[in-house]
Amino acid sequence: MAKSEKPSIFRAEHAPLKLTFLLFSGSSIMCVASAIDPLRAANRIAGERLFDFKLVSMNGEPAMTTSDLPVPVSGRFDPREATDVLAVIGGFGAKNHGTAALLSGLRQAARPARAIGGIEAGTWLVGRAGLLEGRAATTHWEDLEDFAAAFPGADVRPDRYVIDGPVFTSGGASPTFDLMLHLIRTRLGMAVALDVASVFIYDQTRAATDAQPLVSLGRLDGYDARLAQSIRLMESHIDQPLTIASVARRVGLTPRALENIFRSSIGETPGAYYLRLRLNAARRLVADTRLPMADIAARTGFSSATTFSRAFAKGFGKAPSMLRNG
Repeated sequence: MAKSEKPSIFRAEHAPLKLTFLLFSGSSIMCVASAIDPLRAANRIAGERLFDFKLVSMNGEPAMTTSDLPVPVSGRFDPREATDVLAVIGGFGAKNHGTAALLSGLRQAARPARAIGGIEAGTWLVGRAGLLEGRAATTHWEDLEDFAAAFPGADVRPDRYVIDGPVFTSGGASPTFDLMLHLIRTRLGMAVALDVASVFIYDQTRAATDAQPLVSLGRLDGYDARLAQSIRLMESHIDQPLTIASVARRVGLTPRALENIFRSSIGETPGAYYLRLRLNAARRLVADTRLPMADIAARTGFSSATTFSRAFAKGFGKAPSMLRNG
């Protein structure tokens, strides 16, 4: 830790920690729950309010989540109000909330705070406030490439969550849960963290540096482990697709054996699954970015915009231009 930096909040410490979560409409309700529910459970288990948290919004009104469920807040974000931790939770449209007043407020609130963080797309606002400069950071995997381009002064990583001094970032709902368990564990000990995980029957805690997967495989007990290996290979080669023979060889199978595993487990051939994986990635880029279609085609492994458009229309029933414009 640099001498000029505040002591980390991720350390053994029994004193109450005050956390303010700045919530924006368009956020995932799972991100909100993953941020605050582990802290609530830790307080109950500890028998005292060691995590003094509250939710605020820019205007003091409830934030509307992507599930069309409003989340009540305690009031309006006040950058002058003392807090140990300020965490920004954002989702769809978060990039559009970066007004000069907000970014100035984030910088003002961060100066006395012990830590500031971004959760999912909230990382964009933290970055636009200049608080990721010279820091390691992450965001949701869909945005990693654009995020790295937007913040060249940050060390952008595909990790589930990143802690760099007083700055933390998280890639989504499940990584945020892991991050909060890590906070509980470092401050209150492993026993409390395990008790919190047990409350939610949560047994998939991951390391911060585990890469974010494009496809969340969940528990694959009873399935051939080479199915997961194959899917991970496919998702890591979206822009330059492997041949199915190459995928099979890398997991120690013949192409026919790999096809049998996919048919029995997923109900389609590995080639069909791989194409669907690439098309789903393309659909996200079409809907959520303004990238030219030729660039999206290249990013998702199509030889030309024409080939991409034809495959997209066959897969989704409309051309990518119609999806973007419609």
